[in-house]
Amino acid sequence: MSTDHQKYSTENQSDAIKQYAEARGIEIVRTYADAGKSGLKIEGRDALRQLIDDVQSGNTDFTLVLVYDVSRWGRFQDADESAYYEYICRRAGIAVEYCAEQFDNDGSPISTIVKGVKRAMAGEYSRELSTKVFAGQGRLIEKGYRQGGPAGFGLRRTLIDEHGVIKGVLDRGEHKSIQTDRVILTLGPAEEVDLVRGIYQAFVHQGYSEREIADDLNQRGIPTDLGRPWSRGTVHQILINEKYVGDNVWNRRSFKLKKKRVQNDPEMWIRSQGAFAAVVERELFEAAKSIIGARSFRLSDEEMLQSLRKLYRQRGLLSGIVIDECEGMPSSSAYSSRFGSLLRAYGLVGFTPDRDYRYVEINRELRRLHPEVLREVLDGLRGAGSDAWQDLQTDRVIVNSEFSLSVVVARCVETPTGLLRWNLRFDTSLAPDITIVVRMDSANRAPFDYYLFPRIDMLSEKLRLGEENALGLDAYRFDDLELLYDIAAPVPLGEAA
Repeated sequence: MSTDHQKYSTENQSDAIKQYAEARGIEIVRTYADAGKSGLKIEGRDALRQLIDDVQSGNTDFTLVLVYDVSRWGRFQDADESAYYEYICRRAGIAVEYCAEQFDNDGSPISTIVKGVKRAMAGEYSRELSTKVFAGQGRLIEKGYRQGGPAGFGLRRTLIDEHGVIKGVLDRGEHKSIQTDRVILTLGPAEEVDLVRGIYQAFVHQGYSEREIADDLNQRGIPTDLGRPWSRGTVHQILINEKYVGDNVWNRRSFKLKKKRVQNDPEMWIRSQGAFAAVVERELFEAAKSIIGARSFRLSDEEMLQSLRKLYRQRGLLSGIVIDECEGMPSSSAYSSRFGSLLRAYGLVGFTPDRDYRYVEINRELRRLHPEVLREVLDGLRGAGSDAWQDLQTDRVIVNSEFSLSVVVARCVETPTGLLRWNLRFDTSLAPDITIVVRMDSANRAPFDYYLFPRIDMLSEKLRLGEENALGLDAYRFDDLELLYDIAAPVPLGEAA
């Protein structure tokens, strides 16, 4: 089940299956239950995967599988996937029966046709539900409610009830607990708000660049909202994020029906103007936007190549970091996007690099990110009720004195053909029980997703991940670490009399 209500709660399914079994003299010897799991993909459905593994390995003490109905087997978007898992059972001599369906799953033409239709209907239900949920979230955005994500420097996430009454400010890692409550953005401490306004003033009226503003903030000893030093990128994000002018923007990225995450075009974004209290005036925000827009005005291919040739003549070499440090140039990612790869752009201006040393700067930034990820993991575990602490000698995290975690930050590398790859190297000498792999996005600026590898399944010190991997790898992939925090939390047991 993916939700805990109506007939599809695991308790109601279990009761219906028991009644079905008792009426037919069937003994239930084992139960496989995926509580709170989506049926769109087999990934994350540990019980169904265990069932299939047991059947294939012959580790079975049963000859029949009872399922509540066709949709509980799965709402797979490809109906053939559902049929495939059922076929695995039948091939091993184990039948599958659907307790709440009005047909016998006896392999007859009628049952095959009806079952195929119901499988397609189950997948269609998820597609329709996705559309309805998207529309509902869009309406909440238009009403000014926040749909996830950190507040950002100078802002705070504030919890309100269904009548709009403020209930309190949410700290980092805290979430609402009542479904009818909503989250909005409000102004943070006055010193942070003044600092954001100062950044806009320095950029628009005084002509400072993002790099110069970041250097000034670091010299003054002012950290970001994450407690890290400022960089050109963090200042740039403040200058371009519409939440600082009070606009609520959503749907920049999509991850529907458990499919590949995509970046949406701006015309697909959903926005609500003036949803929050503005940190800066709209005129000042638009002025900063115009400056950035003029700086990144869309040049022709030849104009971009002329700038690259000029830089090559001046420096005698080219690399991603050399391009990015030149204020008047398009970014290295712009060249990569326009010409397919940096290597192709280099070739068009006559430069053949031995290697691109941009990775040196990226690795330095990732080393700085590692302690922050560790702190976030510690905060998440503690926020969920676990006793977690860091072993300073090994950087391992010890949880409830029961198991250990290790964090690996994986740099994203783009191949000459434009594919994304992540090369992992594990320090097996640490022997953590679980290794958290943080895959960075294509720009190596923020986490893209997470992998949780248990020690028992780590067979090599090296591993290479692509954008899409086999089930044996992507079964460990997660969008966030909430599941880890939940399963690590200790559960109090009542004392038996």
